[in-house]
Amino acid sequence: MVVRNSLSLFSEIISYSINQFRKIYLSSNIYNKKISKIRLQSLVYKPSPNLLDCLIKYKKKTNIEDFYLNSIWNENINFKDYRKLHNFFWLFSLDLKSSKKITQSVIYNWIEKNHKYNSKNWELDILSKRVISWISNSRLTYEDSNDIYKEKFDGNIKKQVNHLINEINRSIWIEDKMIGCAAIILAGLSYKNEKYLVYGLDLLKKIIDTSFDKVGFPKSRNIRQLNFFLKYFILIREWFKESQNEIPDYINEIIFLNGQSYSLLLQTINKSLLFNGNQNSDNTKFENYLKLHNYKFKNDNNEYGGYVVLKNKNIVLSADIGSSPEKKFSQNYQSGALSFEIYYNNIKLISNNGYFQNSKHQLNLISKSTATHSTLCIDNQSSCKFRKDSNGLMKVDKGLKILKKNILFNKDHWSIMGSHDGYLKKYGIIHERKIDFYPSYNKLIGEDKLVKKKNFKSTNFEIRFHFEPGTKITKTQDNKSILIEIENSGWRFFADNHLIDIETGLYFGNKNSFVENQNISISGKTRNEEQTVGWQIIKV
Repeated sequence: MVVRNSLSLFSEIISYSINQFRKIYLSSNIYNKKISKIRLQSLVYKPSPNLLDCLIKYKKKTNIEDFYLNSIWNENINFKDYRKLHNFFWLFSLDLKSSKKITQSVIYNWIEKNHKYNSKNWELDILSKRVISWISNSRLTYEDSNDIYKEKFDGNIKKQVNHLINEINRSIWIEDKMIGCAAIILAGLSYKNEKYLVYGLDLLKKIIDTSFDKVGFPKSRNIRQLNFFLKYFILIREWFKESQNEIPDYINEIIFLNGQSYSLLLQTINKSLLFNGNQNSDNTKFENYLKLHNYKFKNDNNEYGGYVVLKNKNIVLSADIGSSPEKKFSQNYQSGALSFEIYYNNIKLISNNGYFQNSKHQLNLISKSTATHSTLCIDNQSSCKFRKDSNGLMKVDKGLKILKKNILFNKDHWSIMGSHDGYLKKYGIIHERKIDFYPSYNKLIGEDKLVKKKNFKSTNFEIRFHFEPGTKITKTQDNKSILIEIENSGWRFFADNHLIDIETGLYFGNKNSFVENQNISISGKTRNEEQTVGWQIIKV
């Protein structure tokens, strides 16, 4: 252990030294000259700004005069606002009747002050969004300008793209790589720059090949990331289409495959399933975008990416029956194997607790815990073990595998069964879960089996069923059942011959925030024999 810690510390010191040296190099005149070598080209393709409607969240119309004041750029603002200011996505909130002269003056002044690499506002995601925004809003940022301004504008965009090409492979964030890839491709299309276009498309192909499985689902098993990628793939396709360039076949293919998963997990249920890094979100705007641009996705399967979704007009039953992802794809993974969620008439009955996305906050690790999911937890330990990597990200160190699974979906009987080995090595136990639902009776019957193996170790266990904040749950006087009251219905929960109780926990369903919620727990002690814990949820 001492040797391992010493090697880790030495590695961190070396890594820190290299990064510091690189920062000095990037800020040097040598590097500035390197990325300033450009071929003079004018903007040819000027994309419609509304092609980014699926990505931009700005709603209010803004006056360009607010940004014309130099003071806004010099104020000491927080980091989040600083990033928003310098990525120029606020350009999408400007009225097209805004003054072109003032808009171009703001950009010209920015170029004059930031013509060299700046670690604060040349970060890949900020820079990439800035390039996309400047080009996409060319009606304001470029049209009717003089030759001097155009030369400055064109030159600075290419300079930023050159830096992007130099640095993009160093990024540890796949989302930043995707945004950067989009910026490079757009620059290639807009300036008819073959070098940029070839590099951007090669990078896009690499992202697809390395980050997606054979059915086009992110290897991270992250639903939020699936949604993110699909938006950017469609955006890039629309740029090709509008600029009258041939759309590469693999872009059409990945959109089709992504669309299959999107249809099952997001579109047909129009709800947020809180598995593995996902959070509550409203997809209405994206749905309208898809209809406007004639994207129609259909999926007749009930399982994708390790998730199963069974539904009728009243009930949506979903479960995580997938193995943990590889370590390099696991930074947003949560150890919720065999957890499930239920919606009744668009109101969530059983939930998981969601995810605290900020990786620097202690709640990030807490939200990865098995205990924050509606599943079995042994000895208050998670089914996966996490370890912090050299970048400070908690990733899976010891994962789990789904050993078997079975899905049945008939009109009168739904069934989901799966088992995993997350507790096998340490406790000698395989967790097997079966959930049966009978739509005619609105009756859910569950069985959690603790299958004993050779290295069995007796310990405590809990099975939790979490609820969204505001759900009213009350234990009956005989302590044998619990009443659940949601907005549109009432339900009764009980377990066979086991202690049930109500606990208070934390809910992370909304991005980087938390509130108290409640859960039902079944508790007991593992026995030196195969053990089955039965429970039921019935509408009353």
